[in-house]
Amino acid sequence: MDVLEQFLKTFFDWQAMGEVVPQMLTVGLPNTLILAASSAILGCFFGLILAVMGISRNPVSRWIARVYTDIFRGLPAILVIVIIGIGLGPILRQLTGITNPFPLAIFALTLMAAAYIGEIFRSGIQSVDKGQLEASRALGFSYGSAMILVVIPQGIRRVLPALVNQLISLIKESSLVYLLGVTATQREIYRVANDSAANSGNMSPLIAAGVLYLCMTVPLTHLVNYIDKRMREGKAQKVEPDEKAAIIGKGAQA
Repeated sequence: MDVLEQFLKTFFDWQAMGEVVPQMLTVGLPNTLILAASSAILGCFFGLILAVMGISRNPVSRWIARVYTDIFRGLPAILVIVIIGIGLGPILRQLTGITNPFPLAIFALTLMAAAYIGEIFRSGIQSVDKGQLEASRALGFSYGSAMILVVIPQGIRRVLPALVNQLISLIKESSLVYLLGVTATQREIYRVANDSAANSGNMSPLIAAGVLYLCMTVPLTHLVNYIDKRMREGKAQKVEPDEKAAIIGKGAQA
């Protein structure tokens, strides 16, 4: 019984959770969202470039995209953040005078996100029927215009669930930014919880952080499932009783 009480006191101390939650909501949550949203937007931009390079007719472009993707999909996220933040950080700070670690963190997260998102976009674009491109060319579109206006939008629409999954990954990977050394006002959710746990010796703030991460990622997970279901099944069309009777009548006449 003593062991159970100690476990509950260490990980489920409601008072310790209540003390740290306000800081998580006012400091950690906004910073986490800034990191995740910024890297997601930039990752989509550069990922689309990688996807186009990956399906290019130019073998050099395909090779560059392939090498980049293999490197940044293979390296652990923590290693990329350390190399960018600790390796390149002092050089960039000396050149620019910028001490805020957020640009470096966003840059590191973007490098990794672009590799994954590029593959997502590439698979989506290649899944579009080739007849779409041929039909567009027959209507007078150039190759580039047909890709930008017809093929790429259809490909992106097909991979929306995978893109949302990548956003979930970025939300969780933003917790690694603490490695770059952030100030009190720059801490993300995990750093706020970790500092509180280190000061109090109680792990309950980390449980509170986990719950907050779940509050962000679980709705996104259900959104992915909803989008995927709608895209597979299509939107059900309502048939009015008069229309239904007309359809049945036509079938009987046939």
